[in-house]
Amino acid sequence: MLVALIAKDKPNHLDVRKANRDAHLAYLKGSDCVAMAGPCLDDAGDMCGSLIVLDVPDMAAAQSWADGDPYGAAGLFASVDLIQWNKVIG
Repeated sequence: MLVALIAKDKPNHLDVRKANRDAHLAYLKGSDCVAMAGPCLDDAGDMCGSLIVLDVPDMAAAQSWADGDPYGAAGLFASVDLIQWNKVIG
């Protein structure tokens, strides 16, 4: 099943994102369930959140993956939503 992970950064936490970006990217690249991923951008073009599509067997696996993300461990996110997603185009 595909699950969209939509995370919004806490305000004024760009420094936390940048300090943990290498660990986060290594986590993404080391996972076999990431179908696509990238940062959300604010009006100034700065990173302010994440959109990650996971290909997992169930929501528990998606939650487990989210729990292991270094960004989460660093306290970057104000919110993280996991939503079952259906690919139509792309």
